[in-house]
Amino acid sequence: MKAFWGNKKRRLELRRDAARVSGFTLIELLLVLVILATLAAIVTPKFTKRSEQARITAAKTQISEFEVALEAFEIEVTRYPTTAEGLWALVEKPAADSDGWLQPYLKRGVPKDPWGNEYVYRYPGQYNEDGYDLYSLGPDRKQGGDDDITNWSEDRQRR
Repeated sequence: MKAFWGNKKRRLELRRDAARVSGFTLIELLLVLVILATLAAIVTPKFTKRSEQARITAAKTQISEFEVALEAFEIEVTRYPTTAEGLWALVEKPAADSDGWLQPYLKRGVPKDPWGNEYVYRYPGQYNEDGYDLYSLGPDRKQGGDDDITNWSEDRQRR
């Protein structure tokens, strides 16, 4: 009988010792937090740049879609929309000089750019003298600068 109780007492002591040893120290927890913070500081900017690149690609794609719609408008109406009519002339029939307008050229209205701004449309264009200027203000949401997404080439912009 004594052997049985002795074993039980020994087991209880082992459990208490294991409970004291099995926890993490404050230093260990802080070290893990520092490692996680370092990894987050390295990985987060990489995902952010990918996200920004996706928005730039989306803006370029939308500008291309506008170009197709503007060309169809020009073929049917024999002119581009004026600056005052803007891109809405692709959705709603303009009040003046719109003989030949057959359809909405954009099915879902005029979308905003990926940063939530209106696209800028100008006809006649400043950079495309025989056509129109169409651009997004880009990530900084300000006109000018290197981040604007345009339908003209860089060398025309520097004039």
